[in-house]
Amino acid sequence: MKAHHGMYIGGEWRPAAGADTIEVVNPVDEQVIGRVPAGTAADVGHAVRAARAALPGWAATPPTERAAKLAALRDVLVARKDEIAETVTAELGSPLPFSQAVHAGVPILVAGSYAELAATYAFEEKVGNSTVYHEPVGVVGAITPWNYPLHQIVAKVAPALAAGCTVVLKPAEDTPLTAQLFAEAVAEAGLPAGVFNLVTGLGPVAGQALAEHPDVDLVSFTGSTAVGRRIGATAGAAVKRVALELGGKSANVILPSADLAKAVNVGVANVMSNSGQTCSAWTRMLVHTSQYEEAVGLAAAAAAKYGDRIGPVVSAKQRSRVRSYIEKGIAEGARLVVGGLESPREQGYFVSPTVFADVTPDMTIAQEEIFGPVLSIIRYEEEAVRIANGTVYGLAGAVWAAEEAEAVAFARRLDTGQVDINGGRFNPLAPFGGYKQSGVGRELGSHGLTEYLQTKSLQF
Repeated sequence: MKAHHGMYIGGEWRPAAGADTIEVVNPVDEQVIGRVPAGTAADVGHAVRAARAALPGWAATPPTERAAKLAALRDVLVARKDEIAETVTAELGSPLPFSQAVHAGVPILVAGSYAELAATYAFEEKVGNSTVYHEPVGVVGAITPWNYPLHQIVAKVAPALAAGCTVVLKPAEDTPLTAQLFAEAVAEAGLPAGVFNLVTGLGPVAGQALAEHPDVDLVSFTGSTAVGRRIGATAGAAVKRVALELGGKSANVILPSADLAKAVNVGVANVMSNSGQTCSAWTRMLVHTSQYEEAVGLAAAAAAKYGDRIGPVVSAKQRSRVRSYIEKGIAEGARLVVGGLESPREQGYFVSPTVFADVTPDMTIAQEEIFGPVLSIIRYEEEAVRIANGTVYGLAGAVWAAEEAEAVAFARRLDTGQVDINGGRFNPLAPFGGYKQSGVGRELGSHGLTEYLQTKSLQF
């Protein structure tokens, strides 16, 4: 697609308030593929005013009509799925088959789920002698990351629109072309002017202005825990609603009874997916001492097969960050089994699929989110629950066992928001979000919808 040189505000593309731009770079060949406006507080102000003006009409629109608009949006995304996949591949570097299946396919599922939910959700209910109404929170400021650029947008915008809210989106500066394509889809689907608005820009400028704006009723942010803390503090000072989906350091716990080969192979694939740039990736593999060396060998073989088949990380900055963690792992005494600092290609922001063994729970690579294709394998005897819960994060995880009941019993002891049992499949209706410093609130399904609703009761 061709980049727009303006902001999508009030149902039209408008010139930006300033002249500064952001270069969009293809991480495969490091070439500039487009430029978008670097929005300012003035652009954010225009967008919030448009969203505020559109709010009364959209909030009063019957849920079935909102559902029809969301269904129309889903249909546009379906029609443009190839363009979506190609755009994500160009600015994120994801291999095209993965972009087609996940980066384009999952948002279509999620948009469709909210079209159905908007039509069936009980926005009004009777409780004894009271009538309870579930009403839209108001204007939503959505700030999204680059790792799943369209999914993260749809996971916020679709439930907000289903609830009757209006939205101002500030997407990540690394992947703004996908956000512009989404704005085109919104227009093509016929959503009323001002219901959805887009401001591209830098986080410390446009993102901060959006979080601080007094006419934004709820800030929904996905990104690092460090930035989430600042946004949470800003929202708290204004007594403003906030939804935060933050970092993760998920444990993949392989119990002795499990199918070891399957658990290791699926676990490695999970970490290498999207070049490791997934907040819920199972980057800590916990294996019992009795199976440890066998698991290390299986993981090494599985990771080596990926070689240069995975895509790059998103930017030179991210590549430097991932490499710095690999250096820390080596320096702190972990055993480098596969990969390391050498890039598999001369050009592009590639990081070799990397596996560390002999990782102890207190090592930096076992505690901090790396956001790259790096797996740490940790040995356990009896303390698997303590090790799995032994970080500040609690976003996701996995448990493997021969019997489902054994895996479930272990999973119930984990301080984490979502656990896959024996490789459980993605469910777009299941709530996603974290415990501890992995966030506040939930996305997807009815739980994601309620984030954008407030309740009112009338007593009779």
